[in-house]
Amino acid sequence: MNRDYEAERINRACWDEIAPIHGRSYDMSALLAGGQKLDHVQVSEIGDIRGRKVLHLQCHIGTDTLSLARLGADVTGVDFSSGSLEVAADLAKRTGLAARFINCPIYDLRDHLTERFDLVYTSIGVLCWNSDIDAWAGIVSEFLKPGGEFYLMESHPFLNVFDDESSGLAVSNPYFTGGKPRDWPAGSPDYADESYLVRNPTREFTWTMGDIHNALVNAGLRIGWIHEFNFIHWKALECMELCGDGFWRLPEPLDMVPLLFSLRAQKPR
Repeated sequence: MNRDYEAERINRACWDEIAPIHGRSYDMSALLAGGQKLDHVQVSEIGDIRGRKVLHLQCHIGTDTLSLARLGADVTGVDFSSGSLEVAADLAKRTGLAARFINCPIYDLRDHLTERFDLVYTSIGVLCWNSDIDAWAGIVSEFLKPGGEFYLMESHPFLNVFDDESSGLAVSNPYFTGGKPRDWPAGSPDYADESYLVRNPTREFTWTMGDIHNALVNAGLRIGWIHEFNFIHWKALECMELCGDGFWRLPEPLDMVPLLFSLRAQKPR
């Protein structure tokens, strides 16, 4: 395994720091009012999960975990940040939703969990924290029942080549990184609360579509489909515009590149 323990240490400190910030800045109104926070694309693609056992990897403060519970799933969330799971547990209490949370890096999940699940779910902004994409895919496969399915929605890796401060589409980063991480210094505004400057650095990894696809196939999963989209959930590039449906898009004539993708795969019976 090419696991980067130092990356985990660095990133855990960051997520422990910003978890309370996200607990205050995330919009919890839908959950607290009896609804859920997943976008309509995910809800449609995931389908009916009532009564199904769902494992949510890298769940952060549990907003998506509890949304899955609201949709009827028996859900378990996993995250390496104890600070994040403290916020998640408080949110579960406030909403009255039942969910189990496990505090560990996903690479150590075998030491904490023996069950198998109908659906493994992960979504948006998580793959960059994984130092070993093949080991990650192995975890996904291992915790699926035969016939179980994996669902992923994530920012498109091609998006990472662009300079996020440019007024256009200026290419400044490599698409092919070979698994080499990128270290980001402390002091940047938090993505959920720009008034808060994050005190801890981070170490992130970029994985290509080929890396992701091949890791899952090599772990024994069958890819059902991959969907690519020209919108995303946040202002990832300076030139993006907020549209009426709540998603961000590039303005014409720049609206020609993928920004988001989703994937569904199945473990053979």
